[in-house]
Amino acid sequence: MTESRDSSAPDRDAAVRAAVDAGFPSAVADLGALVRIPSVSWPAFDPAHVAESAERVADLLRATDLFDLVEIHRAPVEDGSELGQPAVLAHRPARDGRPTVLLYAHHDVQPPGRDEDWETPPFEPTQRGDRLHGRGAADDKAGVMAHVAALRALAEVVDDPALGISVFIEGEEEWASRSFDNFLREHRDVLAADAIIVADSGNWDVSTPAVTVALRGAAMFNLRIETLAHASHSGMFGGAVPDAMLAAIRLLDTLWAPDGSVAVAGLESADLEVPEYDEATLRREAAVLDGVQTIGRGDLLARIWAQPSITVTGIDAPDVANASNTLLPSVRVRISGRVAPGQSAADAFAAIRSHLEAHAPFGAKLTFEEPDLGEAFLVDTSGWAVAELRRALADAWDGAEPVDMGVGGSIPFIASLAEEFPGAQILVTGVEDPDSRAHSPNESLHLGVFKRAQLAEALFLARLDDRR
Repeated sequence: MTESRDSSAPDRDAAVRAAVDAGFPSAVADLGALVRIPSVSWPAFDPAHVAESAERVADLLRATDLFDLVEIHRAPVEDGSELGQPAVLAHRPARDGRPTVLLYAHHDVQPPGRDEDWETPPFEPTQRGDRLHGRGAADDKAGVMAHVAALRALAEVVDDPALGISVFIEGEEEWASRSFDNFLREHRDVLAADAIIVADSGNWDVSTPAVTVALRGAAMFNLRIETLAHASHSGMFGGAVPDAMLAAIRLLDTLWAPDGSVAVAGLESADLEVPEYDEATLRREAAVLDGVQTIGRGDLLARIWAQPSITVTGIDAPDVANASNTLLPSVRVRISGRVAPGQSAADAFAAIRSHLEAHAPFGAKLTFEEPDLGEAFLVDTSGWAVAELRRALADAWDGAEPVDMGVGGSIPFIASLAEEFPGAQILVTGVEDPDSRAHSPNESLHLGVFKRAQLAEALFLARLDDRR
């Protein structure tokens, strides 16, 4: 692709800045309205809220007057048993040799958890200082609104842009994106693009932007551990009969070495260069209690970005208030494995399963349920779109050069995007910072980061409208 620059580019950039500044209060207000919609996509929650959220996002995109098409669609889930949650699709075609950009975010959110763990109501957006608190305020309704605000600024500054723009706002990213691949296939012609911006990641800190270039994969599943046909009195049989909780504790402990690193044969690590990152920063950002040691080995960021990890995220067992003096016949646990870039999720799951089967104590019976696999991803940073994005980020962040950052979490659908659109450059950005607490109680968005993210994307789009 060749490049052509308009001589009025400095004036255009200034106009983009002015448009973002003028539109920022509306962007914050619209974000607050989205946060008030409890659009949790998990099966136990009311799907009407996800549908309401999709309608609201579609209205926001229609109001930009940029698109020939704005629609809400639901695609079948992977096994075809049902339709997935509603997603919003918008499109305007490119002309005059301009590229097409696909903007992705998701409008569904994680469950809020217990209200008592929140300092403010989870679905009531609350500004405290320079942060907006609420479930989805950062992940990822701020990503949705960063796109909308950038599009508003583009429409304000550029009359009838020649740039092609598609928008895909998903409705079930927090529930494994089960219809994602089918959605891509059904709407491939509309979604095909030269560059794809995935606004679902974070930044180095509130003063430094980042481009996410490495993501771990995921191998998550439920494990049922059984030792008895029914519960028995712990006094009558304890000490001779192995209960399921004992077996679970002994089995799960084999997953880690004494230093907390993963001890599963067959799980691989990646060879990634990582920037300096000290333990004090890690302890502050992760809220590690005084006296608690960190785990693992090697550079701190290599442990998070380039090495596998295993976490037990849930246990189905009686709570303390209802604990009777019985030997439990069965315990179910949720295991979350993170897979280093370069290893397939299927191979990682197979390694973890083989390890558990080989180490089951006392002949305990194991059942593996609902495996959820997602691929790791390494971003190709050599293309023109990455260079253009880095320039826009630096300009929007007052000259701070963006960091190439890995993320310990997973965005499995990025591998699907790369497979479906192999010629597209994938740009993973976001509005989060180390204090955003995505997925956790007291999730929040730094409003300064939010504004700079809007400006960076608006500059990127306006500049691409000049590009042939």
